[in-house]
Amino acid sequence: MYLSKRNRITFMVMLLVMATVLGSLCIDQDSEEKTASANQTKPSGQESTLRYAATFGPEGTLDPAVKWTGWYLREAGVYETLFSYDENMNLQPELATKYEQVSDTEWRIFIREGVKFHDGTPLNADAVIYSLNRVLDDNNTRKGEYDFIESISKYSDSAVTIKTNSTYAPTIASLTDPVTSIVSPGTDLNIAPVGTGPFKFESYTQDVSLSLKKNDNYWNGTAGVDRAIIYFVTDEMTRLFKLESNEVDIADGLPQSEIAGLHNNPEYKIYSTPTLRTYFLYVNMNKEPLNDVKFRQALNYAIDRQQIVDTALEGVGGTPAKSFFGSMMSWSINDRIDMVSRDEQKVRSLLNEAGLEDINGDGWLEYDRKPFELNIKTYTGRPQLKPAAEVIEAQFESVGIKTSVTILDKGALETDLNNKDYDLSLYAWTVAPTGDPDYFVSKHFESTGAEAQKLSYSNPEVDEWIEAGRLTMNQTERKEYYDKVQEQVLDECPEIFVFYQNSLVGTNKKVAGFKQYPNEITFLTKDISIEE
Repeated sequence: MYLSKRNRITFMVMLLVMATVLGSLCIDQDSEEKTASANQTKPSGQESTLRYAATFGPEGTLDPAVKWTGWYLREAGVYETLFSYDENMNLQPELATKYEQVSDTEWRIFIREGVKFHDGTPLNADAVIYSLNRVLDDNNTRKGEYDFIESISKYSDSAVTIKTNSTYAPTIASLTDPVTSIVSPGTDLNIAPVGTGPFKFESYTQDVSLSLKKNDNYWNGTAGVDRAIIYFVTDEMTRLFKLESNEVDIADGLPQSEIAGLHNNPEYKIYSTPTLRTYFLYVNMNKEPLNDVKFRQALNYAIDRQQIVDTALEGVGGTPAKSFFGSMMSWSINDRIDMVSRDEQKVRSLLNEAGLEDINGDGWLEYDRKPFELNIKTYTGRPQLKPAAEVIEAQFESVGIKTSVTILDKGALETDLNNKDYDLSLYAWTVAPTGDPDYFVSKHFESTGAEAQKLSYSNPEVDEWIEAGRLTMNQTERKEYYDKVQEQVLDECPEIFVFYQNSLVGTNKKVAGFKQYPNEITFLTKDISIEE
């Protein structure tokens, strides 16, 4: 059995503890009982607790309608939405049972009957209307994402009607975002979340932990563990140590450098799964020569994506990107395009066409007969960003483009992006958390989109395709529009796509029933158990 050097002492201590515990358990061996939903055994009266080391967590408030808080509480199994995606990104009813499109602008949602919130109040149309209207509140910073909704009205106690301002194909998909989590009306959701999920809220200490207990009245079957504790651990090596020292049962965001050793250790199960998170470069087209498509194309061809995966991601943290949508998405065009490969000859030709040349023979290119340098800004919080930016820096410099990398906290970088105070910025986005292509393309490539504003990108033809994609209900026709958007963006390079991230999660061998979800929204489910 493989054990890292630092684990040997821990392992010896664990053996002594296990021997003591097993000795005491032999006395009560006949009193073991099975849990209701998982075929696990445990001593009578002893609760099972799942411990999970997570990279990110809520920032103060626990209200799911505030910014991205709902994501963390969805991951914790507290909240649910009307619809959701399974581990294969198939859309499925959750707190709804079905929907009907009544007209081009009306959708009827039928609510699952017999479901109760954690406080015992029933799920009904009034609760759904209350929950969704919270997202539409003028003070909600994410209201703009749902301004397609004109009204939400009660059709019956178990059905609501959503009326949109115009035809809007992504309507149902938008109801999978955890910002639309269905909550119990009349509770202080900032400090005490009350949802319908398999786990109930117990306590929360900001930046430290979130404690949960199973929902005995969960509509979809009782959870396989009695309790769960989520520890918020920002450092990846600390998360690894907690897993190896048996302080937690599950750890996400494991260090790429340690995956091979963990794979060879039978004490752990390692999950490496593609996600919908794409890493890409924002390009500030408000600056010269970045406003020249030839220069942007040169940068695109200067990047060796496989080298980035092999070095910065150590061969396990992701795969080279072709477009912004990964191959797992049905909306992707990856099956009919080739990855842009590094081509130095093409790079130098495009740079020359864009007006860059080495005037003084020092090996560095000048622009407009003046010294030229690019700066790549990125942010802390995701360990893949800095090494990837540094590899890109080296790749640009190898073709004569003097380059530097600046690391900022995310808030400072956002300010710079909004002020267009940057050249390039390496960033990470989950491109389709709701499963629909409009989420990403409307923000990044429609002229009025918030991210398009940061790029200074505008193409009337792309705007028309995006609008048509929203208005067209036929999925085949919608795909044709989004295919055109992808092709055009790949040609114009307002953003340069680098790699798709793999999720690296480790569990100890006792954990059963764990599944990974590509949209990174669902994590703790009723199916997770601990087998003794």
